[in-house]
Amino acid sequence: MPINKLAHFSVRTPSLDESRRFYCEVLGFKEGFRPPFKFPGLWLYRGGDEADFGVVHLIGIDKDDPEGLNEYLGAKEEQALHGSAAVDHLAFLATDLPDMHRRLRARNLEFRERTVPSLGLHQVFVEDPSGVTIELNFPAQEAVALQLGQ
Repeated sequence: MPINKLAHFSVRTPSLDESRRFYCEVLGFKEGFRPPFKFPGLWLYRGGDEADFGVVHLIGIDKDDPEGLNEYLGAKEEQALHGSAAVDHLAFLATDLPDMHRRLRARNLEFRERTVPSLGLHQVFVEDPSGVTIELNFPAQEAVALQLGQ
């Protein structure tokens, strides 16, 4: 099985600072490293452990410049971001990118891919039958090997 474990969940929020206070001050998560995405956000970790790229990813909405977020994760109506609808996606750490490509193509599932700047992660995004976005994080070297035909 290529899925190793749940990596993180992401919450898209119009109230980034309020969400930060809740997750950090109430639940005890700590802010940590986040790649230089073209939209606001925070990656939150358990204590000082920055392994596995965070537990909760808060995704902020820049009302003056929403294009970076819309381009990376897709547009969502702000008024719909309440309750479970605010959960933007679930992410898993995975291995065997070629096998996942085969599985997705065998089922004619649309997916999109990108490599995260500065992290060495290659991401595959696909929607489950209920429309929940699933993010699969593979080591970037697997994508490079595919491009090189290895």
